[in-house]
This record gives sequence, C-alpha cells and structure tokens, in this order.
Amino acid sequence: MQQNSVEIKDTYANPAPLGLAGFGLTTVLLNIHNAGLFPLDMMIVAMGIFYGGLAQIIVGVMEFKKNNTFGTTAFTSYGFFWISLVFIWLAPEAGLIGKPSAISMAFYLAIWGVFTAFLFVATFKMVPAMRWLFGSVVVLFALLTLANITGSHFIHTLAGIEGVVCGSIAIYIGMAQLLNEAYGRVVMPLGLVAAK
Repeated sequence: MQQNSVEIKDTYANPAPLGLAGFGLTTVLLNIHNAGLFPLDMMIVAMGIFYGGLAQIIVGVMEFKKNNTFGTTAFTSYGFFWISLVFIWLAPEAGLIGKPSAISMAFYLAIWGVFTAFLFVATFKMVPAMRWLFGSVVVLFALLTLANITGSHFIHTLAGIEGVVCGSIAIYIGMAQLLNEAYGRVVMPLGLVAAK
C-alpha cells in the first residue's frame, strides 16, 4: 500500500526579534530604575505585564510551532518571570498578601539565575551574541541576589548598570535578526557561525 507524504513548509515569521525586544526594552527600563534614575512606577509595571510578559509568552508559543525548544523555554519562561515579578510588586499593595522579605526575593532571583545558567550552557551551540546575552543575564541575577542578601545600595546600582547593558544586548540581537532578514545580508553582525 502506497503512502502519500505531504511536505509542510514553514511560512511563519521569525518571532525572536519580537521576544528579544520585549525582554530587552523592559530590562533596560527596569534597570534604569535599579541604577537610581527614576522610581518604580506604572510605566515599568505596564511594560512588565504587556511587553516583557505577554509578548514574550506569545513568542514562546510561536517558537513552539517552529520546533524551537530553546526559544519556547526561554521566551515563555521570561514572559512569566515578568508577570510574576509585577505580581510580587502589586499584590502587597492590593492587600492580597504580605510584601516579600529581602531573603525571599534573593531566593527568587537566585533560582532564576540558576535556570538562566542552564540556558547559558545551551548558547554555546549558538552565535556568540547569544552567549553574551545569557551570560549577562546570569550576572544580572547574581548581582540582584547579592543586593537583596546584603542590602547594598552600591551592588543594586551596579546591577542596574549591568542590566542596562544586558537589555541593550537583547535589543541589538533582536534588531540584528530583523534587519539582516529584511536586507537579506548581514547588516548587524551576530558573530561567528554557530558551533557544530
């Protein structure tokens, strides 16, 4: 009996630039706050819910459709990270539950740092720009964890500066993917080819 096979062509757009922009822009804005330039306000909360949160979750689902396990795991996880972080900020204000202690926030940030370290290991099979991004996210979580453990304003400010760099790397990678695809050539380099 002869079986007919149908080849299905992937006609979906690359969702990664959207996810990287959502992560990057939200990370930059929050860390400008962490560096002490302005207070935590509704602008950051809205970015955390919608662009850092929902947009990345949507991208994670799109990466699932494109059979990208790394993209699905990273974008969906960080999308829910942003939503959970905003909930941590807002729930005590709404009287739903008490404000977290510095040590509980340190554990929250540390476990996200451990998770990110595993993603960082996976980036050694990708372009170098991805290693820079995930390496910087690991450092950011480490600094924020230390800031919560020690209560050090200096470490918190340092984390803010490093976070602006981290978010900027994500924005660069997202815009590089977008422009390189739009022009059909390397406009913004992402480094050497991925490791075999």
